[in-house]
Amino acid sequence: MEKRIKIGSRYVGEGERTFIVAEVSANHLQDYNRAEAIIHAAAEAGADAVKLQTYTPDTITLDCDNEYFQITQGTIWDGTTLHKLYETAYTPWEWQPKLKKYAESLGMECFSSPFDATAVDFMHEMDMPAYKIASFEINDIPLIRKIAKLGKPIIFATGIAYLEDIERALRVCKEEGNEQVVLLKCTSTYPSPYEDMNLKVIPNMAEVFDCVAGLSDHSMGSAVAVASVALGAKMVEKHLTLSRADGGPDAAFSMEPDEFKRMADEIRIVEKALGKVTYNLTERQMRSREDGRSLFVVKDIRAGETFTEENIRSIRPAFGMHPMYYDEVLGHKAKSDIAKGTPMDWKYIM
Repeated sequence: MEKRIKIGSRYVGEGERTFIVAEVSANHLQDYNRAEAIIHAAAEAGADAVKLQTYTPDTITLDCDNEYFQITQGTIWDGTTLHKLYETAYTPWEWQPKLKKYAESLGMECFSSPFDATAVDFMHEMDMPAYKIASFEINDIPLIRKIAKLGKPIIFATGIAYLEDIERALRVCKEEGNEQVVLLKCTSTYPSPYEDMNLKVIPNMAEVFDCVAGLSDHSMGSAVAVASVALGAKMVEKHLTLSRADGGPDAAFSMEPDEFKRMADEIRIVEKALGKVTYNLTERQMRSREDGRSLFVVKDIRAGETFTEENIRSIRPAFGMHPMYYDEVLGHKAKSDIAKGTPMDWKYIM
């Protein structure tokens, strides 16, 4: 797989800064102006891209009330059916070309998660720069194959995937000649408990599958997302809403704009701090060495007097001899008078 891919005008992966994605999902609350406001907030908060979801209730599930379609898995959506949930959560398709254009006008990329073949065709008509496979679609091999054939980057959330599910999905991509893949560590509980995040999977996933790896994060706060960057995440995705108090299917685990901005700022700080593997010192560090230890005369010494533990010591600052010579200096005699506070030097030794 490739270690760096291009999504729209931006590169993602090795040697690049973290690609920060704001997931709009259902937080528009079926209000187009609110959807635009979320996208504007994403740009202001430092996102590189916004992500939509392309489905209708009928393309993602059946309008059926029997036991199989009841939500009873202990989620925040328990008590309703899949179809009724998606009726409130879906993003009207007629909005999406306009939302994409609006995001691009603000300097961001815009892509989506398709949930069936018609959604893939719709996204292809819009020339979306990437396709996101949601966790619950990672086993939809026909869908993955159809997307892979388009030659665009494919981002996989792995929240409910076993190792063999990931291997199978990537094998399909390879069969279609598409190795532009991003794997996102994901925990498909909403919100995700911190102890279930297992961020150490991210560098392992990048190594095992030799691809770009990142995080799709449903945990509360920014700590997990920021930590993932230190572990090598090259893409971070978080849900964004204007206010959790406004409600909606995803509100409980979504970030508000000020929180998203704080996360983005902290990610950029971590990127700077990670730097590179080097034991060289910066100019500032080299100047700071002057505050290190060295040998100094700490009592007035007469010519011919012996250097002892009482008249020379290892102290700050570092303008005298290296402290490693301390034992070597002890017992020798002074060539001349030396005043207290003089940096020790070989020239003073008889």
